[in-house]
Amino acid sequence: MDRLIELGPEFWAAALETLYMTSFALVLGGVLGLVIGIILYVTRPGGLVQNAFVSTIANLAVNFFRPIPFVIFMAVAQPFARAVVGVGIGTTAGAFIIGLAAAFAIGRIVEQHLVSVSPGVIEAARSMGAGPWRILFTVAIPESLGPLILGYTFIVVALIDMTAMAGLIGGGGLGAFAQIYGFRQFEPVVMWAAIVLIVVFVHFVQLLGTKLARKIMRR
Repeated sequence: MDRLIELGPEFWAAALETLYMTSFALVLGGVLGLVIGIILYVTRPGGLVQNAFVSTIANLAVNFFRPIPFVIFMAVAQPFARAVVGVGIGTTAGAFIIGLAAAFAIGRIVEQHLVSVSPGVIEAARSMGAGPWRILFTVAIPESLGPLILGYTFIVVALIDMTAMAGLIGGGGLGAFAQIYGFRQFEPVVMWAAIVLIVVFVHFVQLLGTKLARKIMRR
């Protein structure tokens, strides 16, 4: 316990780094994933603006990048992170790579939830003269908003997990703190303090996401 008190400033700095990386990755991955998901949805066979070529390319990209283990993806994406954010290591680089990796998973989640919207609702909008993009933004997305929030909540939990691995490229955060000051220095109290705070973050995000999704789905 004395060691944990001694490491108090580093502990809370690591907590802020975890929140920073998660928020950065969520914004980046969330926006990119939404775009990818919409492209997959509207261009699929029978989609709002079906396009076999674009659909094939988008699916190939998602199916290629999504299965890559994150540890390997970090190494592969480092040069790209250096070109975009100016650094290949550190907290910002880690957050960028996490967001990039999450975008492909989010894209598939967005597509799946949009596809689950009742075809009858889509056809009703078409029969009233609504165009494909109007149907997308006024019917498909609003109808799937509750499940989409749950999907994004699941991704946020995964992002928090991924920040722990970002320590391998100097990303910092609670995961790196637990490894450096807890596991490697044989300080179980320090390690478990970091684990407990990560669990608290995950629980809070899950609770908030579930509550928000439930509120929207009751409308």
